[in-house]
Amino acid sequence: MKQIIGFITIILMTLILVCVQNAIANEWHQTTTMKSSLEDSIELSAPNNKNPILLTDRNGKIFSEEYVEWRDPLPLDSIPMFLQQLFLMSEDQGFFDHRGYDIAAIVRAFAVNAAADDVQQGASTITQQVVRMRFLSTEKTYERKFKELLYAAELEKQSSKEEILESYLNEMYFGNRVYGVGAAATYYFNRPLGELSEAEMAFIAAIPNNPSLYDPLRHFDRTKKRQERLIDVLQKNGVITEEESSNYKATPIELTIKKKAGNFAMYSSFVFNELTELIGEVEGYHAKLKNAASEDEKRSLHEQLRNRVADVSSNGLIIETALSSEKQRHDETALNAILRADGLQAGAVVIDNETREVVSVYGGKEYRKSDFNRAFQAIRQPGSAIKPILVYAPFFESGPYHANTPIDSSPICIGSYCPTNIGGYVYGMTTAMEAFRHSHNTAAVRLLRRVGIENAFHFTKPFNFQHVTEADYTYAAALGGFQHGVTPYELSSSYSSFIDGTFKPARSIRQVKDREGNVLYEWKDTTVDVWSSSTVSTIRDLMKDVVLNGTGRGISYTTSYTGAKTGTTDHYKDLWVAGLNDHYTTAVWIGYDQPTPIKRYSDQKIHIRAFSSLLQD
Repeated sequence: MKQIIGFITIILMTLILVCVQNAIANEWHQTTTMKSSLEDSIELSAPNNKNPILLTDRNGKIFSEEYVEWRDPLPLDSIPMFLQQLFLMSEDQGFFDHRGYDIAAIVRAFAVNAAADDVQQGASTITQQVVRMRFLSTEKTYERKFKELLYAAELEKQSSKEEILESYLNEMYFGNRVYGVGAAATYYFNRPLGELSEAEMAFIAAIPNNPSLYDPLRHFDRTKKRQERLIDVLQKNGVITEEESSNYKATPIELTIKKKAGNFAMYSSFVFNELTELIGEVEGYHAKLKNAASEDEKRSLHEQLRNRVADVSSNGLIIETALSSEKQRHDETALNAILRADGLQAGAVVIDNETREVVSVYGGKEYRKSDFNRAFQAIRQPGSAIKPILVYAPFFESGPYHANTPIDSSPICIGSYCPTNIGGYVYGMTTAMEAFRHSHNTAAVRLLRRVGIENAFHFTKPFNFQHVTEADYTYAAALGGFQHGVTPYELSSSYSSFIDGTFKPARSIRQVKDREGNVLYEWKDTTVDVWSSSTVSTIRDLMKDVVLNGTGRGISYTTSYTGAKTGTTDHYKDLWVAGLNDHYTTAVWIGYDQPTPIKRYSDQKIHIRAFSSLLQD
């Protein structure tokens, strides 16, 4: 009987060996050519992972996180040795001895899989797992396995063991879109990896073996049992004592799941738009765009800039901003309450007078991430709100004029252009202050003609109105009659020149840093003199008079100074107020996205109430 069993066993083993030999011959034939070419051409580059972008407010507090996959890559020397040992002992005890693959383990797995006519058993080293995560699929075929071995051998040639281990610990998947040990620590325990206990480190180490099976949010008990098995492995290999093993297993595990910060979408949208502008300025794309010879070249440059921003962002950034969280919250609440529920919208930007930074942004009621942001995307005709910038300040700069200078507000025609005043009123001689107070259109056109269109627009160059072109160099511009218009951001930024006569573009971004805290980008804006002190003093007096006696009556006067200029467009399709007090400069637009007359809202002074709320602390 024993001889029969032995004979049958020999036959079976022979069959198995034949199967193995045939499988090896087939795979060898398919991969010989590939091997010779791979050895010459493999370039094992770092993975193109997209790391999180963190936005911080003026106090350094994170208010927004942008990511699809949560990652927190760490250098190897920042990963506790205890956690390294957990993976080395459980996944690849011979890691520091082999050349990327373990021959003995491969033979064992190959024999088992050949006998089963399927791929049942793996023999992957940590190096092979890194290769699989970076370059290959997870399908269980011999072809993929041979390719994996070749890549693993090449990776060992191109990288040190420490680099491979660091990659492994930072790239493995921990479920719930979490990658790497650092990210697992902050996601599951809301603490940095270095602050986790040994028991907690062993707990997160239990997940990657099968992230679905050991998902601690759904299968906590399974994860806990695997954690205990990993602790047993460390004890068995003499890494920890029996007493330590018992203590680690007995330590309670309490998860504190990280919540993704996603506050103030209006402001973060503004920041990301500015990030593109910043990179474009620093890396010379804007200069190239100005000198582009054709539209095709411009399109190509815009595409290059978008790709560059995506590339920079994928590495993970920390963007330090000027956001005042308290003011942003206040302004959103106030304007949301003021706007009606019938689709009426608003856009506004608030600038800190002392720092010239954007501290608050209003993009529209019921704003959602990636929506149309009216603070910087709504390009609307500014109406009379442009008069201080384009008409009155250039007028005062062009001669010894002042608030009481006589101004002719009688009817005027320049060619076929015959502007009228609001309400059709006809005026005669008046003062500059009175014409400004009641926003006489006829006076504004006369002043623009006296200054000269070219000269007047020259004063606006520092403000960089993106959508104003030479086609707008007409007398209608005195009343805000542009082909396209300006944005609330542009208008508020230009009004900041009336703080003291100097101008520096208002920015939301203070610095852009990499994950190690190195500064990558920051604005290098210079402050330029725009208006003389006498012009600033006169304009401020005129805007103060508007608040006290003119079209701005009803604006709250809460500091030692408040000044403003209102603006409306034809048929009251747009309502504007721009101005400043001791603390802030702002401009607010109110209207419908599809221009519609809103005189009833003008009569209710909704724009006045909105402006007043924005000037509050």
